[in-house]
Amino acid sequence: MNQKNPEKGYVALLGWSLGAIDAVDRFDRRYVVVAPKWAEEYAKEHDIPFIAWDFERLNDRSYEIAQMLQDEGVDVAIPLFEETVEWAGAINSVLRDQPRLFGQAMLFRDKALMKRRAQLGGIRVGIFEEAHDKADVVRFLKRVNQTLLKLHGDPNDPIHMKAFDKAGCLGHRVIRTPDDVDNIPDDEFPALLESHLDGWEFAVEAWIHRGKIRFLNISEYVTLGYSVFVPATPELESYRPQITREIEKLIKTFDIEFGFVHPEYFVTNDGVMYFGEVAYRPPGFNVFELLERSYGFNAYQGLVLAFDPKATEEEIEAFFPQPVVDATGHAGCFGVYPRRRVVSELRIPEETENDPYFEFHELNPPLDQKVTKRTAFGTHWGLVYFYGEDPHRMRDLLKHQEELDFYV
Repeated sequence: MNQKNPEKGYVALLGWSLGAIDAVDRFDRRYVVVAPKWAEEYAKEHDIPFIAWDFERLNDRSYEIAQMLQDEGVDVAIPLFEETVEWAGAINSVLRDQPRLFGQAMLFRDKALMKRRAQLGGIRVGIFEEAHDKADVVRFLKRVNQTLLKLHGDPNDPIHMKAFDKAGCLGHRVIRTPDDVDNIPDDEFPALLESHLDGWEFAVEAWIHRGKIRFLNISEYVTLGYSVFVPATPELESYRPQITREIEKLIKTFDIEFGFVHPEYFVTNDGVMYFGEVAYRPPGFNVFELLERSYGFNAYQGLVLAFDPKATEEEIEAFFPQPVVDATGHAGCFGVYPRRRVVSELRIPEETENDPYFEFHELNPPLDQKVTKRTAFGTHWGLVYFYGEDPHRMRDLLKHQEELDFYV
């Protein structure tokens, strides 16, 4: 454990992530982990400062955890997962005596509110609406295609249906026909409906301190829900000045002073940028780990710096690398999903294992032989990691993995 500096901020990590805990344990800040009771035994065993808390729902006891952390002397709460963003807002509104932080967290959690706020800030978004039942979905599909002047018999432009408050691809469906609507279970409502945006989709990770961007990474999706790598290709990086302006607009619109944002954008063929959504927590697909492999800095420690009001200018400047130029190579990962309906074993394709860019994988042998049908984007079975110098080779390699069988 590193020597802790009592002059620096004392942080609470909301959620259980061994990667984050290990990083903060090696950092110079005091910390406490606030996580569900099932993690308590492990925390005790490994001397991890710990407070048990159930994040199931915000209720009349929510103020208790803020009070406990305030009594403990904690300066700021950092959300590690989508489910703890609201809690961080509620707690920080008490710890930092800024009631608006709770309202801000609500915007980050509700995709429909988030889009409205973005629109009010002059940020470009597609057409969107809330759906309370299947009839709303059919109506929206028809209306969008009517607006696009589709003739009878033309294939529909797809629409997207997303859960209001789930992370990433969870609860994300693409709907092309009224028949697709029949397959939606009733418990997925209410949800957000969006028009389809044609264009290059990518993500951004931005560390913000005192309202200024301190480090901005552009993550290139090869196929959404399957693969990502950092830094991006020079083609996508060429949009960096435009992307930076969009993030500055986001900071102003959502009134962000400290912390970290992970927004997604689309850029169309004519260079127009559309806002997809924004999360106020670390990204999925282990992008923080990819950044460390590529740049050598620990993104979780960067998270602590960005959230800590006591972090100094000098400290921040010394910590973050220069985007792109300081990267030693490109790090990427591929999320494996079985391509067969029945599988009996894990078998890493030889061409993957022998590729000079291949590093390691986190795949486990199958527990069940029958593969459940992937609803919407579904959840991958594990990640395969790659690292190399050429971004175009990385992109093509990640794309090629989609054609291979890892489970046979």
